[in-house]
Amino acid sequence: MRNSIEFKVYGKYALFTDPLTKLGGEKLTYSVPTYQALKGIVESIYWKPTIHIIVEEVRIMNAIRMESKGIRPMDYGGGNTLANYTYLKDVCYEVRAHFEFNMNRPDLEYDRNEHKHHNLLKRSLQAGGRRDIFLGARECQAYVEPCVFGVERGFYNDYGDIHLGSMVHGINYPDETGRDEMEVRLWSPVMRDGIIRFIRPEECTQVRRIAEMKPKSFNETNLQTAEELLAQIEAEEKA
Repeated sequence: MRNSIEFKVYGKYALFTDPLTKLGGEKLTYSVPTYQALKGIVESIYWKPTIHIIVEEVRIMNAIRMESKGIRPMDYGGGNTLANYTYLKDVCYEVRAHFEFNMNRPDLEYDRNEHKHHNLLKRSLQAGGRRDIFLGARECQAYVEPCVFGVERGFYNDYGDIHLGSMVHGINYPDETGRDEMEVRLWSPVMRDGIIRFIRPEECTQVRRIAEMKPKSFNETNLQTAEELLAQIEAEEKA
């Protein structure tokens, strides 16, 4: 796929929260990462509003195991409360994704340098990301590195189909849809031999509106172009 990257992301814990479990203050993870969580990881590697990240597929490399922990989160009324959070343990995923230009941002047309963005994306992956990497929640720190998708053997190779039920696919933001509102997408994925192939956001038929929202404004004064950023990185490497 054009402008694609393949990488491995791994960590001791992950928390891809099922929103139904948050109502009572508890948190229970989905058994697999959501599209939105993986998109967030790619955007932590490299992000610009000029481009739109599309996650194609993920491989679940390790056996799905969970661990519950007693947590003392901050209470809205002040002080702390008690809650149980259930995390995924010892996780490792292979991810394949690519970027496309965000055609809902005509104001950023001056930054549509495909080669430079792809170069920056690959460089950022080699460096472990431009921002900290998390697996669903901030306390679940993770690490990324390049890989060749599908070469290494995973736990669920030749395992067959696992139906995962209804899950959150991701969130629609105004600058990605052209609509001044935030929406949530749902879908029902199937994991085949450890691989989940994601449908594209616009292919999700279950979409619910959450709130009104306006896209953030960018221009040449508050957005560094890919060409400028790449030149800055190359100058720092030579220094």
